[in-house]
Amino acid sequence: MALKPPLMDLDIKTADSGFYAGFSASVAVISKIIVACLVIWAVVFPEQAGAVLNAINSFILSNTAYWYVYIVAAFVLLCLALAIWPAAGRLKLGVDGDTPEFSNFSWFSMMFGAGIGVGMLTWAVAEPVYHFQNNPDVIKGLVEGGTEETIRSAYKWSFLHWGFGAWACYAVAGLALGFFCYRRGLPLTMRSSLTPLFGRSLAGPLGNIIDIVAVVATILGVAQTLGFGVEQFVAGMQRIGINGLMTEGGNANTTGVLVAIVVIMGLSTLSALSGVGKGIKWLSNLNMGLSIFLLAFFLLFGSTFFGLQALVLGIFDYLVALPSMLFTVWRGDGTEGSVATQLEGWQGGWSVFYWAWWIAFAPFVGLFLARISKGRTIREFVLGAIIVPSLMCFVWFTWAGGTAIDLELTGGADGQIIGAPDGDKIFAAVIYMLPDLLGYLMSLVIVVLLLTYLVTTADSAVLIVNTINAAGDEGPKAKPHIYFWGIALGAVVAALLIAGGAGGGGLRAIQTAMVIGALPFSVVMVLQAISLVKAIYNDARREREGIRTTNEDLEATPAE
Repeated sequence: MALKPPLMDLDIKTADSGFYAGFSASVAVISKIIVACLVIWAVVFPEQAGAVLNAINSFILSNTAYWYVYIVAAFVLLCLALAIWPAAGRLKLGVDGDTPEFSNFSWFSMMFGAGIGVGMLTWAVAEPVYHFQNNPDVIKGLVEGGTEETIRSAYKWSFLHWGFGAWACYAVAGLALGFFCYRRGLPLTMRSSLTPLFGRSLAGPLGNIIDIVAVVATILGVAQTLGFGVEQFVAGMQRIGINGLMTEGGNANTTGVLVAIVVIMGLSTLSALSGVGKGIKWLSNLNMGLSIFLLAFFLLFGSTFFGLQALVLGIFDYLVALPSMLFTVWRGDGTEGSVATQLEGWQGGWSVFYWAWWIAFAPFVGLFLARISKGRTIREFVLGAIIVPSLMCFVWFTWAGGTAIDLELTGGADGQIIGAPDGDKIFAAVIYMLPDLLGYLMSLVIVVLLLTYLVTTADSAVLIVNTINAAGDEGPKAKPHIYFWGIALGAVVAALLIAGGAGGGGLRAIQTAMVIGALPFSVVMVLQAISLVKAIYNDARREREGIRTTNEDLEATPAE
């Protein structure tokens, strides 16, 4: 069969006038209804909502481990293949003459801030400390938890969750969107990335369903990140002297949640109104500057040699064990407390949960990465979007988390860091290292950095959701819609945190909703990967036959 030119237009119906002028009313309205129903359900019927969500969540985690583990492994292999495949690696996310809109520093800053910054501040200390006490190697009896011999295995498993697997999920979504938007001229929305499989039918109900799934997954994935951030932000405010915002158990109370949400979402909505090139870029650069300052603090005052050793050995162990860790699925034997059952429970609570989190986060981060990566080659995108952020995470985990472990092992912390709530662990480590005024000032820096990360994440999410609802239009959006999604995102986080109750139940409610929302989008991502490979393969054939593969009507964009 003779090859035809690729599809380069997709006429998605949008309203011509009224409140939804310029928006796909079907996508925007249905998305808002689903999110609103979730909020109302969680607030009005918290026990029923919790029971139903938990039942669905348990079923998903128990029956989809193979699915999540294997597709994330496939995404990592796909990204590696695209980087080394000559026909793919040289292709630009754009037309001839396109150059990157943002400098490398701004590109890395925005990518890191939107993709993982908030979670890193919580888990850079908390996760290595958790795995230092228990991980699959401890369960199998290979090492003893809480001892020096557990350190290397703790970092191996921490790197698994925050390394190539996480960023491969983002890269696949970002590549698919950037390829079809900036080479084909298709709308910057999820449905466009599936045109090689479904063609023009995506302009109708099928495409609407895909975009609705992406919007809901985005809201739930970002809510997960903001939920951790809110708890940590409240813990930080408590550390700098703003009292009355936490329960005796160390979790944010209702007042703390509401104060944090109002501050974060208020600032993020203002930033979203200014667009990507202004508020979001400036905040991202500020994030990176403060992150470097905080990291320098751990390098100078923390366990420097311990962190360097953990980094080098951790990366070595991670790369050696990566194939096994990516493809291994543990199944219980039905015996409570057995090694097999413990391994299955650990993987469901950690690896499978993380893969669901990154996939739920992928429509947001992927579309955002596509938006800021126009003009870069596929090889440049893959290497820049996977290796550099992963290394940044590894450095953070080894110096921040390594300092906490070292203080517990040899520094006399005596459980002060391990016993702190997750979001408070980084503050506990800093204050133990620098008591009194210096500890207070560093805690203040962390609070400011956390706030800027939260604002950057939230405002980027609001803009991305509006872009999907507007059928891929990247231009200015009507202010009421930005206000709505800013309020809606804050309401989802607040409703689930408050409805979940004390003792971390609110975060568990958000996690449960996120895992459920990620499952349908995981199917979309698999289709995106197939679609992208098909398009690149056919484009190589088209070029040999002299058939154009890019939209000649697209204008090249200059560099920043």
